[in-house]
Amino acid sequence: MQNEINIPIILNAVRKVGDAFLKDYKQNAIPQTMDELLKQLEDIDTLCLSSLKEDLSLEFPNIPWHIGDEFDTDSQRNPAEQQEYWLCDAMDGAIQYLQHIAGWTINLALIRNGQPFFSVIFDPLANEMFWAKDGEGAFMNDKSLHLSRKTDLAVMLAVFEYGHQEKSNNNLNEKIGSSVTKLLDNFGIIRNYGPHGLQLAYVGAGRIDLFVQEDLDTYNWIAGLLIAKEAGAQILTTAGTPWKWGSESLLVAPKSIAKKYLQIKSTK
Repeated sequence: MQNEINIPIILNAVRKVGDAFLKDYKQNAIPQTMDELLKQLEDIDTLCLSSLKEDLSLEFPNIPWHIGDEFDTDSQRNPAEQQEYWLCDAMDGAIQYLQHIAGWTINLALIRNGQPFFSVIFDPLANEMFWAKDGEGAFMNDKSLHLSRKTDLAVMLAVFEYGHQEKSNNNLNEKIGSSVTKLLDNFGIIRNYGPHGLQLAYVGAGRIDLFVQEDLDTYNWIAGLLIAKEAGAQILTTAGTPWKWGSESLLVAPKSIAKKYLQIKSTK
């Protein structure tokens, strides 16, 4: 394994495919049937993965690839068996892309020993490249990221998210509803935005104060988790325990804000 990885090569590969999608943004007809939707989603996956593999295979010939299928709940409970591999979320927010609205990114993570070692999230519309390496900080383009320093809940922006798994038989809808109610009752601004990884990067950048999700969504989270963590955010479950791969909830925020949310959540 290469402890010193060539970061510019990785960032350039992600930028290249993101810019290719940007060139074609709003050029395709919005899908009107399930068959059209699935076909366009498949085309996105194919183009993204083939471009990244082509550009990174020379520098990293021995690192295998995994697609982060967010619809496959079971596969998200544990990291893959390989000691090192690329985990690619071809396009986080692909539905927004196909609907001709903002909120889509290219996400890539290098997983080492079951944990994210390097990750990148590129937002082509904003020309913003968020990235982090384990133990070495988090950045947007060339600038270090810094968390929110807010203390007043009334001016905080909190976001909630949800995944795609079946929710009717495991009380997830009730948990999500309870979380949203707590947010609405206590925080000044509440949003549900779409691209999970980008929202986590925004926590690292101080643009979002709190991220909450009450279900399992590892593949959507993983690239953004490293960025938020390296910026100094706490990475917890909504029960307040340290998050680990396979945890079925996520709370990401600066320490003081996470503490306030957990106090609110514990009240009836």
